[in-house]
Amino acid sequence: MALFPVQGIFDGDFVVLLVPIDDTDPMSVVAEKVAYHAAGRRVAAQPRPLQVRFQGRVLADTATVTDAGVGPLDVLQVGYR
Repeated sequence: MALFPVQGIFDGDFVVLLVPIDDTDPMSVVAEKVAYHAAGRRVAAQPRPLQVRFQGRVLADTATVTDAGVGPLDVLQVGYR
């Protein structure tokens, strides 16, 4: 387990967030960590599942940060499906 920061941007938000994640976090957890700071605050919360995009591709909810090749300060985009 290694804690490190990534840059997270939520669809429709104008703020790029610095979010601490763990290298064993699945993408579903990463999405919630980013959404916590934007959904229902600057972006309307919706009752839909979240997804994470990295380098133009949608990542599986069960993929870990290590599986996806995400490193410190990489940019992750989070939004609703």
